[in-house]
Amino acid sequence: MKTPTRVKLTDVGPRDGLQNEPQAVPVAIKVELVHRLQEAGLKDIEVTSFVSPKWVPQMGDNAEVMAGIQRRPGVRYAVLTPNLKGYEAAALCQPDEIVVFASASEAFSQKNINCSMEESIARFRPVAQAAKAAGIAVRGAISCAVGCPYEGAVAPARVAQVARLMRDIGVQHVGVADTIGVGTPAQVQRALEAALQVYPMDHVSGHFHDTYGMALANTLASLEMGIWQFDTSVAGLGGCPYAKGATGNVATEDVVYMLHGMGIETGIDLDKLLDAGVFISGFLGRKPQSRAANALRTKRAG
Repeated sequence: MKTPTRVKLTDVGPRDGLQNEPQAVPVAIKVELVHRLQEAGLKDIEVTSFVSPKWVPQMGDNAEVMAGIQRRPGVRYAVLTPNLKGYEAAALCQPDEIVVFASASEAFSQKNINCSMEESIARFRPVAQAAKAAGIAVRGAISCAVGCPYEGAVAPARVAQVARLMRDIGVQHVGVADTIGVGTPAQVQRALEAALQVYPMDHVSGHFHDTYGMALANTLASLEMGIWQFDTSVAGLGGCPYAKGATGNVATEDVVYMLHGMGIETGIDLDKLLDAGVFISGFLGRKPQSRAANALRTKRAG
């Protein structure tokens, strides 16, 4: 299959990235990060999560962050909703998209949310129905689609199973996530092929963590299949509490640098994206976790 000529990136840094930070990040900083991302040309941004602050303290300011954003026409603002209560709170902030999630690993599901895969997805049925009635898009994330910290390798059949369950409750798009970053290109392709048994190409995306340095290789392997939508995180924000040494989501800067070098359009201004990554990394007191960003910063300084 031909490599896509254009790719859509959803930056999940404000949500998936910052939720793992040990230090508090003020509302103003989060809002500024979103503003810088949309200024750089990002059209899809995962802003926050409507989960209990008891479990994810960093996302306790969700409504304030959503209220503080100066929205741009053509930009889609997504939020994560773990249950109906979360959705009802999120709906008051008028997101363009909600994200629900389920694991392709039975062990992961049982250990983390104390229920089976099927039970976890069934809980999202009223969420998906309410969102659909309100005209809000529903995206599903299939976590641990390649490997699980508890049971090891995850069979592609599990990914297909979760995708079917998500389709049946009304999820419109699924992201295949290598949550702990253990996947290699062939493994990721098999997981994507499983999702493509259920959803068409235009409704499947990739979400790769870079724990073992495979995220760009896995992105390229996905592109070769025709996948043209990916989740990335500015400055490589994020991490995984289940994989020692995890370096978080693949950096948006690295993916954009690769795509532009391949002649693939993204609509993203790499210089402005670099500035966004430097901004948030500066607040966090570290360099961006992006090789392209740090190389470009050195070049700038020179």
